[in-house]
Amino acid sequence: MPSPFARHIEACNNLASPAHLVPFRIAGQQVGWLSQDLARALAFWPREFHFDAQGVSLAARLRSAGARSDALAEVCRSLAGRGFFRLRGEAFDLRARTDGPALATLDRGALPAFGAISQGVHVNGLVRRADGLHLWVGWRSRAKSVAPGQLDNLVAGGVPAGLSVEETLVKEAEEEASVPADLAVTARRAGRVSYVMAQAEGGLRRDALHCYDLDLPEGFEPRPNDDEVERFELWPARRVLELVRDTDGTVKFNVNLVLIDLFLREGLIDPESPEGRELRAGLDQGPE
Repeated sequence: MPSPFARHIEACNNLASPAHLVPFRIAGQQVGWLSQDLARALAFWPREFHFDAQGVSLAARLRSAGARSDALAEVCRSLAGRGFFRLRGEAFDLRARTDGPALATLDRGALPAFGAISQGVHVNGLVRRADGLHLWVGWRSRAKSVAPGQLDNLVAGGVPAGLSVEETLVKEAEEEASVPADLAVTARRAGRVSYVMAQAEGGLRRDALHCYDLDLPEGFEPRPNDDEVERFELWPARRVLELVRDTDGTVKFNVNLVLIDLFLREGLIDPESPEGRELRAGLDQGPE
């Protein structure tokens, strides 16, 4: 019988095949996948994009990351005006691999349309009590465009251009949960989850999430410090597990994966059981 947790992994890895998509390359390295519609639209910029049997490439004359970024930004402003996506005003690095060099930057709102890798950091806020593990969870603002009003990790955010994962963690911890830097830096890198998810509205999420555990003192209480989260609550880990196991649409789609990773590491799901091994294998199906 399949694990009740597996449906969350399957929901985030719902692309059967990329055969209908067009590879997108920069400097000979594939950085994304384009829909047929977007590839046709890019043909209106022949100086910036070249087409061949292997797909679409950014023009070789754009030799520096800065020149490539400027060209992409100009094109994306036009594409956004034509309804292909909504610009977010935040640049993310374009890479062929998560640990590869930054070849250019692209507005965060355009990443799914270009099928480009997006990296994020998620922090589990842990409180260890005599009666077991507890987790700080956040309830997302109902005004959010993605997963409004759903349960989230203590801290979560995308890694913008020019910042490391650790720098992003410290920044987001203060901005989202009022966690001071001297406490945030004690978070431990615990793992990674990744997935490739075709979005109903179009585009492809190729996300790699770096997972951290942060042990919080008993008396510490996170507080919302921006408009991302409405409130934080401290729950027994078992209650969080039951929510992930038994409900859909209560927990943000990718947070389910981060929490399953935590449950396996903490032994709340036996990692050596057939279920545990199946779940572990499914948690890293996205970009390398």
